Amino acid sequence: MPAIAVIGAQWGDEGKGKVVDYLAGRARMVVRYSGGNNAGHTVINQYGEFRLHLVPSGVFYPNLTSIIGNGVVVDPGVLLEEMDGVRQSGVDIGNLYISDRANLVMPYHRLLDGLEEKSRGKGSLGTTGKGVGPAYVDKAARLGIRASELLDPATFRQRLSFILEHKNAVISAVYHAPPLSIDEIYGEYCAYGEKLAPHIRHTEPLVAETLSKGEMVLLEGAQGTLLDVDFGTYPYVTSSSPMIGGACTGAGISPRHISGIIGVFKAYPTRVGVGPMPTLIEGEIQDMVRERAHEYGATTGRPRRCGWFDGVAAAYVSQLNGFTAIAVTRLDVLDVLPSLKICRAYRCNRERLEHFPASISVLEQCQPEYEEVSGWLTSTSEARHWEDLPPQAQAYVQYVEEVTGCPVAVVSVGPRREQTILRSPLL
Repeated sequence: MPAIAVIGAQWGDEGKGKVVDYLAGRARMVVRYSGGNNAGHTVINQYGEFRLHLVPSGVFYPNLTSIIGNGVVVDPGVLLEEMDGVRQSGVDIGNLYISDRANLVMPYHRLLDGLEEKSRGKGSLGTTGKGVGPAYVDKAARLGIRASELLDPATFRQRLSFILEHKNAVISAVYHAPPLSIDEIYGEYCAYGEKLAPHIRHTEPLVAETLSKGEMVLLEGAQGTLLDVDFGTYPYVTSSSPMIGGACTGAGISPRHISGIIGVFKAYPTRVGVGPMPTLIEGEIQDMVRERAHEYGATTGRPRRCGWFDGVAAAYVSQLNGFTAIAVTRLDVLDVLPSLKICRAYRCNRERLEHFPASISVLEQCQPEYEEVSGWLTSTSEARHWEDLPPQAQAYVQYVEEVTGCPVAVVSVGPRREQTILRSPLL
């Protein structure tokens, strides 16, 4: 069986973790392909409730191999803490592997993330401060340190010495902060290396072997397409590619192996941090949606802004990724609303726009052109089949199909695995 990618279709927080957890029972391997611990996937299953930041969401299946791919930047301290938490809940993590090509988040990345964000003042980007952006900068600048180097302490110290000299010069001269100690960083990361050594592997052959046997590989994205460094709301984006192209480069597989691309849309979009959001809901309705769905960042705890469904952005994202199927999550959150708004187009300077603009200044001026539709005012959380949903809820889901040109195969009506409606075959 080929590879199936699960991709966020908005600004992140769409429920990818639940979709991966739901599908992972049919897979042999799950590969997380992008991002760092600036992303969080919430998974609820028989082991409890988990907020995963680096560990793939398929880790809870004992016969499944979980891989942190080369496209991920890994904070080893955070990863070890997360592994311990999962292990203490009775989950075997012996089949969890980290690509030896994955770049590491270092202490100077976290420090510079905070210093750079502070220096921007009112122009700050709203980063999580986890060091992920600076780690990707160093990866592109060929100043990154890879997981494989933790297994070679002598080479690690040599490279760390060279890089830290450069970083300390910036930290001291530009930001007037005290320099970091090479001995402290070296000792800390060598200790991480000893603990992680059994899990650091050359992972591309593992993925290739699984595919060659005809077994399913799930590719798990982080963040969402509208945060893509090329196609998102730049500069208010992440530093990697959450899209389908990033799935190939971040997992080390050919596009020829991918036969399914599942886009995950929340029934209403949310956005954490700063950046434009044309369909932002104002006032009491936003507060009600946020509290009802507990829309706070899994990584930072920051409140998420909530919006009406944005059909312009949805069509754009679907075109970019070529979704073969769609999962709609959190439909149950809308159960209490008597009416809903759906954005069909934008208005900007008297011009009607049906495409998602590249210019952030244009997007900030866009006003949504809404259609108002009826709500259903009844609980959907117990629905297990498409026919169990009220007609108005079915119509709302069918709207997503219409604007994206892609079938909705999964509808989620709650956080638990069983609160999932499989409307049509995904695989």
